[in-house]
Amino acid sequence: MKWLWAGALVLLAGCKGDKPAADAPGAKLKPVEQFKPLTNDADDTFKVAPFTPAGPPLPEGVKTVQLDGDMKPEAAPKVLLVPVGETYLAQVTLLLGALDDAGSEVWLRHPEGPLAYRVELRDEAAWQEWLDDPVPGKLRVIHRADGFELQTNMGKLPGVDPNGPSVPVRGGRMDLPTLRKGFERVKQRFQEAPDVCFVPSMGLSLADIAAALATNYPTADAPIFSELCLVYPRPRVKDAGR
Repeated sequence: MKWLWAGALVLLAGCKGDKPAADAPGAKLKPVEQFKPLTNDADDTFKVAPFTPAGPPLPEGVKTVQLDGDMKPEAAPKVLLVPVGETYLAQVTLLLGALDDAGSEVWLRHPEGPLAYRVELRDEAAWQEWLDDPVPGKLRVIHRADGFELQTNMGKLPGVDPNGPSVPVRGGRMDLPTLRKGFERVKQRFQEAPDVCFVPSMGLSLADIAAALATNYPTADAPIFSELCLVYPRPRVKDAGR
């Protein structure tokens, strides 16, 4: 019987205290689980799953500006920018700078329907301030010709290729369904993250930039992130005589 009592005492000692060792004073916490690679549900290099854009209707009481080639600076209290043809970000930086300086309310129209997205303009200085803000999970989308790279201040969301973009283009098309999946994954983990910033390259068309903004809107009135921001390069003014 003695060995039975000894065994019982061992079991009781092992069961005493249900808290894991990690909760003990001075114990190291487990590292936060990293994001798993984003994948395309179609599982095909050249296929993009169906995507139906949604978003707010066209705003009222705005000045409509057609983005058609090189744009001169102009401003108004409330502006709707409408991409036309192949107008690129590099061609509208003067206009964006003027709107930013005027504190204009800026909307960018979707190229395929009567939808528009309000964007907060940020030049390099404002962009750096945004990056320095220590809110966990702030999401930035680096938009290039080869796809989207999703980064937070907690790390990058990997794609199938760890050395490539988080969401590569497929068959020459933007993979917006997979991009939205990345947005939802970040928001689930960082529920207090307030906004997402799009950082497009200079050679991207405004139509592609506007189309990508629709990712944030699964439905017209329920965005994943409450605010959108658009980062642009402010043109440098050369000194006179140079």
